[in-house]
Amino acid sequence: MNALKLDHCVIHVSDWGRSNSFYSQVLGAEVVHRQNGFSYKIGDILLNCHGPGIVANAVARIPVQPGNSDLCFEWPGPIAAAVSHLEKHHIAVELGPVATRGIRGDAISVYFRDPDGSLLEFISYQRGV
Repeated sequence: MNALKLDHCVIHVSDWGRSNSFYSQVLGAEVVHRQNGFSYKIGDILLNCHGPGIVANAVARIPVQPGNSDLCFEWPGPIAAAVSHLEKHHIAVELGPVATRGIRGDAISVYFRDPDGSLLEFISYQRGV
């Protein structure tokens, strides 16, 4: 079997304007309009959104709820730059920088929350803080 690749994740948002601003400004997402809502394209990652005006997928036993997602994004530089980026956007760092481990091995991460309380992480594989 060929290696699998994650295609998309689903998050829940309670306010489109607030989340669109957050995900575009803080995560650099392209906000993509779809039917009654939006998705966020971040590089080759797609975040589909459940939110106002969207009926959750009937296949999901329990629809995604505000604040119950936990997503990690690779930061392309040193973690200090990620912290500065968050500070610039007035986003509180909940934890970090701390030593972590990701798909590529040892790393350093900072944790923060989106407007609905979902836990987000920037992970850096560059040495040093």
